[in-house]
Amino acid sequence: MSAETYRDAWGIPHLRAATAGELARAQGRVTARDRAWQLEVERHRAQGTSASFLGPGALSWDRLARRARLADTARRCFAALEDEDPETAAWVREYTDGVNEGLAACDAPEFARTGLAPGRWEPWTPLAVWLATHILFAGFPAKLWREHITAHLGPDAVALFATDGPGTAGSNGWLVSGERTVTGHAIVAGDPHRFIEEPGVYQQIHLSCPEFDVVGLAVPGVPGIAHFGHTGTVAWAITDAMADYQDLYRERLRRTGAGVEALGPDGTWHRAARHTETIHVAGEDSVEVEVIETDRGPVIAGGPEGLDDGTPAALSLRYPPRVTADLGFGALLPLLRARRVADVDRALDAWAEPVNVVQAADTEGGLLHRVAGRVPVRATANRLRPVPAWEPGHEWTGWHTPPRAGLTDGVAVMANQRGPATPLGVEFAPPHRADRIAALLAGKERWSAADMPALHTDTHLASAGPLLDLVTALDGLGPGAAALRDRLLAWDRHMDADSAGAAAYAAVRGAVVRHLAAHPALAPAAVPPAYPEVLQPWLALVPRIAYALEHLLRAEDPYGIDRAEAVRAALEEVAAEPPAGTWGDTHRLAPWRALPDTSGSPEPGLSGDHDCVLCTSAVPGLTDRAARGPAARYVWDLADRRRSGWVVPHGASGVPGSPHHRDQQPLWLGGELAPVVTDFDRLTKETDD
Repeated sequence: MSAETYRDAWGIPHLRAATAGELARAQGRVTARDRAWQLEVERHRAQGTSASFLGPGALSWDRLARRARLADTARRCFAALEDEDPETAAWVREYTDGVNEGLAACDAPEFARTGLAPGRWEPWTPLAVWLATHILFAGFPAKLWREHITAHLGPDAVALFATDGPGTAGSNGWLVSGERTVTGHAIVAGDPHRFIEEPGVYQQIHLSCPEFDVVGLAVPGVPGIAHFGHTGTVAWAITDAMADYQDLYRERLRRTGAGVEALGPDGTWHRAARHTETIHVAGEDSVEVEVIETDRGPVIAGGPEGLDDGTPAALSLRYPPRVTADLGFGALLPLLRARRVADVDRALDAWAEPVNVVQAADTEGGLLHRVAGRVPVRATANRLRPVPAWEPGHEWTGWHTPPRAGLTDGVAVMANQRGPATPLGVEFAPPHRADRIAALLAGKERWSAADMPALHTDTHLASAGPLLDLVTALDGLGPGAAALRDRLLAWDRHMDADSAGAAAYAAVRGAVVRHLAAHPALAPAAVPPAYPEVLQPWLALVPRIAYALEHLLRAEDPYGIDRAEAVRAALEEVAAEPPAGTWGDTHRLAPWRALPDTSGSPEPGLSGDHDCVLCTSAVPGLTDRAARGPAARYVWDLADRRRSGWVVPHGASGVPGSPHHRDQQPLWLGGELAPVVTDFDRLTKETDD
């Protein structure tokens, strides 16, 4: 038989085959069985055709996907892969052949619900899915926010509202060397924080053939195991490096009898590529989209006539895979074949996007802490804001050498804070999560894999300090507000789901954010420029104030705002209508689904907050519900892979009604891990394919 499929107690697929190609085909096949609807949604999103069955709410994304030329870029990258790395290209083809075989036999209920039939995957489709998943990952729309807030408040406001104080990113990763473990072998652990989707963005899987035997977290629709894996002798994991590797250019465009021209930095007009595409929208008329590409890149907003409100503007996006025709897929097979840290290191030299901080360890004591990915060398202004395409000095002139780092006291911690990737980025996450993990690890000399979930689930909120300092200094409060102040000052600063103190703090924090947003100095920035809807979340004032609250409360004379009075008003407001329950009553999971949930099951309450190690991100001042959180948790034990553990927010199956659709959620909520099983004798055989 070409491949065998086994399952463990959690329905996680374990695949065994004679060759890497047969294994890739089996991975595609089993992914289509478990995640057929998810694969179809991702294929449509990558192609910019999701509005055809999801309706007008998906139209803004489809426009971006078309105008940014995601599918065309994926085709280019796959064509280059065929020329330069035919082995990997053939391996990807095997995967898509398996996906098509699995989709042909799928019976996911969402297809009947929507009247949609699974479409065909092309060899380049996995690359398009990867690109669509990560095109907004580097946050290029933040450059629009910096420009917007500068126009209202001046250039000093950029630092005041920087992500560092605090931000929305939230992946944790830590490497504990053998000198700090009970076994003498390293441990790699952490949790990637992304928007929580159902089905989940990560797929637990075990891939075994004579060349390699790897467990890890795959991205459905993409072959292999890119980000988090354990081969038995080496393990690796990543966090977002927060690097800046995409540029926005302001373009001057004009129509001519022959098409569209763009003004270049040489002072002359150059012909731009131009064509139109049709987006079909369920329940509405189809929409025509003009696709324009200049020498800088695809135009993603505006055009010769400007933005939708008539503002004379056009923005092109320059991103590495569009320039190089390389998405980094050449790293995937070498990662699976890795036996030592040096193998992982060499594989990652081919990595492209997204740019990550990687931590790895092997059974021989090898350790790795480096940045992987492609970041262009260009002017500082490019990294900060949109730059004029018609002025010289904004071209790309090469690629940065990815930085490397070591360990401190036998430990390396990355949580999107300033670290080895600092030279490559602009804004980073605040240091609270990284500092807390480092402090917890310093509290004990020797660690085991079983100890790691205590770090995953830590709920201490260091960023509460500035607000509580202002609360402490208040006097002359009404009786209710004074009592609320006393409750807050007695609170242990842990954002536990069953904590009434955490609920009170969150209510006051949200009220402070709203009062600041309404202040005359800030309120005018609430009206964003007329950029596409898909980019608007980066331009929204209330979230920006919420994530910059520490800076706003500590800065000297921030635009004449009386912070003490804002906090006083918030205390009085919340005291008049205090939260009735605990933090978990309002801080509930809000996963993204392509279709509304019809199960009727309430979403669970959550512990944590955006600056806790347990990073479950709400938007203070707007909602307590958490759309972001740990998309998976893992502990890789280099002493014995069988002592490793992992968990995802829902389950291994994306099929509603399956016993493995949400069976891991109690573990995820409770901070527990499912055991990693790699012995095929302990698994249940499902099929011989």
